[in-house]
Amino acid sequence: MKMYVIASILTITLAGCSGKSKEPLYLDANQPVEKRVNDLLGRMTLQEKVAQMSQYVGIEHMKVAEKEMTLEEMKKSHAQGFYPNLHSSELIEMTKSGLIGSFLHVTTTKEANLLQSYAAESRLKIPVLIGIDAIHGTGLYRGATIYPTPIGQAATFEPALIEKASRETALEMRATGTHWTFTPNVEVARDARWGRVGETFGEDPLLVGQMGAATVRGLQTADFTGQDKVIACAKHFIGGSQPINGINGAPCDVSDRTLHEVFMPPFKDCLDAGVFTFMMAHNEVNGVPCHVSKYLMTDVLRNRWNFDGIIVSDWMDLEQVHEKHRTAPTLKDAFVQSVNYGMDMHMHGPYFTDMIVEAVNEGLIPQKRIDDAIRAILTAKFKLGLFENPYIDEEQLTAVLFNAEHRHTALEIARKSITLLKNENNLLPIDRSKYKKIFVTGPNADNQTILGDWAFQQPDSCVTTVIEGLRNVSPQTEFNFFPFGTNLRTMEMSRVLQAKEQARKADLAIVVVGENSMRYMWQDKTCGENVDRYELSLVGLQQQLVEEIYATGVPTIVVLVNGRPLTTEWIADHIPALIEAWEPGSFGGQAIAEVLFGDVNPEGKLPMTIPRDAGQIQTYYNYKQTSKWFKYGTGKSTPLFEFGYGLNYSFFEFSPVKLSAAKMPVDGILTASVEVTNTSQVAGAEVVQMYIKDCYSSVVRPVKELKGYKKVFLNPGEKATVTFEITPKELSFYDIDMKYGVEKGEFEIMIGNSSRDVDLQKEMFEVI
Repeated sequence: MKMYVIASILTITLAGCSGKSKEPLYLDANQPVEKRVNDLLGRMTLQEKVAQMSQYVGIEHMKVAEKEMTLEEMKKSHAQGFYPNLHSSELIEMTKSGLIGSFLHVTTTKEANLLQSYAAESRLKIPVLIGIDAIHGTGLYRGATIYPTPIGQAATFEPALIEKASRETALEMRATGTHWTFTPNVEVARDARWGRVGETFGEDPLLVGQMGAATVRGLQTADFTGQDKVIACAKHFIGGSQPINGINGAPCDVSDRTLHEVFMPPFKDCLDAGVFTFMMAHNEVNGVPCHVSKYLMTDVLRNRWNFDGIIVSDWMDLEQVHEKHRTAPTLKDAFVQSVNYGMDMHMHGPYFTDMIVEAVNEGLIPQKRIDDAIRAILTAKFKLGLFENPYIDEEQLTAVLFNAEHRHTALEIARKSITLLKNENNLLPIDRSKYKKIFVTGPNADNQTILGDWAFQQPDSCVTTVIEGLRNVSPQTEFNFFPFGTNLRTMEMSRVLQAKEQARKADLAIVVVGENSMRYMWQDKTCGENVDRYELSLVGLQQQLVEEIYATGVPTIVVLVNGRPLTTEWIADHIPALIEAWEPGSFGGQAIAEVLFGDVNPEGKLPMTIPRDAGQIQTYYNYKQTSKWFKYGTGKSTPLFEFGYGLNYSFFEFSPVKLSAAKMPVDGILTASVEVTNTSQVAGAEVVQMYIKDCYSSVVRPVKELKGYKKVFLNPGEKATVTFEITPKELSFYDIDMKYGVEKGEFEIMIGNSSRDVDLQKEMFEVI
């Protein structure tokens, strides 16, 4: 590797000897971006071009791996940077020589500025593009605003609110020196065993696509030109959310129809919103690794969808084409295949630059393919304003990071994401005058797992835990708190029994359980990236803890803090009040407390079906009729809680559906409306959901599909008419010949407040 680097540096140094002293056009900010790109491209050597396609982990990140991990540990790690025979100090020289175009995992402003200063020493002074996993806020930066994870964001059913949070994330990213976030993850989550469910928007293509598009708009705005914008990345293309055995990166085997109808639409929604980068998926689809899929990168993205942005690989996945998938005899073969089919940037790994240069010189890769990739990368750097000012003012951080507006948005999303699943005998909201002594316990009651995955440890002053939130929201209440550690696997029964004895003295008990997604406590994690499971019950002795507290006879409330659905059937059957809080972010504890005491009326809806058991997977709501032809021989066949379900402290009634006409031309428009009435004494919001079923069709269709939703806020006794427009878009699908369009015949429209049949008002219409 060192010989390759030295040879490349020598080539670039010699090329610089013939440079002219005149100020080049590409450094003139008044010139159009296209002209600047063309001018710079004409000045670059082949090595410099391919170097722009190479992304490395940050130097400080690499130093941590070198200091704390053995060689064997680094080889096995899927999170720490590791380059055989290449030391972090050598990355500095490579950057100064223009041999690195991009970095990721740069988590301090000091390092971001330092890397840009190294790049400024290169012959052409091309700044580096710095990417980071800012999935729900720039959570890898200490002191940032951490919003609820995407699964909780989806529970709000408010794309506009998510767009606002994404705009704020962009501002915090630029303030900390990063320009590119590897989000949104718009994979349609169809297997809860998969650890990354929490960074998706759930199981429905429409909801996922709309939330993803909102994220893109917030991060990039209409055009990401300017020093207060970042570029978004639609990932992972495609199928990683339905892996065999639920394992991250495992094969995905689906029909072409399912691929186009379920998994592709959210990516197309992001593209329509202007997303500038796509990241390919770890997995193979129907036997072809996504990273070397001509069909996905060339046929679909480039040719069919006319995508002209950057396609980036995921962590070491080009290497896996050779080492794990074994469809490329050599590493160079894997690189060549991927670049020829559309890959523009290689994330994390050496050898790429030199092997691609060799391949071009050998005629294995056309020069135009390289130039096309570089055009997109340079376009991003010019539009982001990096050539004018690649540095950041560290003194401006306090005005942006975790500011009042961002804190308010994070709290608002948390409030609206919390989903009330059960409230027997109206135990909630908590009556402060009745329940004066409250016992609080559970592993997730007082730690930062409420932040979710893709967040490093934050200052305690920036995080409100559940017990802190309870004490803040109801200072007059006497709270007796019994703590547990963060490692769910090592809970001790003696501690569970101690908690039980303390609970006996209380008027009410709140037990906060779930999962641990804390990235900086990797050995303790039970959820998140590369933490997949074969069953979905509560880890450790959490179930026993709930049962022992319940056995005291003290009224018990269970709060779930988790990044994916959990199979809590016993709790749903026995505990009178159950709340799904997901991973609610910096102010999750405050939001949970406000909901528990009724200061906030919950309005979250489930973006993913909750199964009774892992054996029910897959159990999404938009299933085919015959998938539930027969009941299971043991246990119940229905899910524990359905998609779109969520209670609140108000009660809403829906009138029968009114249609503008009983028949609709195949290219026409129909309207459907319902009257929603708040029949309670509590003001609240309701998500009105519209589902459609094609009664008879040339291929089997789902029993229902979400085709629209609107949130309405109603005061006690208030009514509102909610109207949906039905166009050919809502009725189209791929027919038996894989042609997309509407088939004539009968359709059923269903409107209500969840996907459950009992919650839906129904009416028929005919397409003629």
